[in-house]
Amino acid sequence: MTPGELVATFIAAIERKDLDAACALVTADCEYDNVPMSKVFGPEGIKTVLAPFVGNCSAIDWVVHHQAETGNVVMNERTDRFEMGGRWIELGVAGLFVIRDGKIALWRDYFDQGQFTKAISG
Repeated sequence: MTPGELVATFIAAIERKDLDAACALVTADCEYDNVPMSKVFGPEGIKTVLAPFVGNCSAIDWVVHHQAETGNVVMNERTDRFEMGGRWIELGVAGLFVIRDGKIALWRDYFDQGQFTKAISG
């Protein structure tokens, strides 16, 4: 699997709300840096951050508008969509993924915290 295909597979698992499948694609020491918020490490750290949020979503749809891959680095521009309480919340995101030994070793997402807070609050 190419780095771009790995990231696409990872995103598809998150869209299915299958955090176990998504975390099977990351290294044991993977750094997940949710830039305006916090940083965690490893599959358990990722699950700790994502599970409560994903659990509140009835559907997830991450629309990748552009994706570039060079060597072991993948960058994408996305609209992350979350259906919560019968409505869709949309958030513009720029993602960076670094692949090591066929797994994601770094996942960094950049987004506007104010936009996210406003979208969540309705």
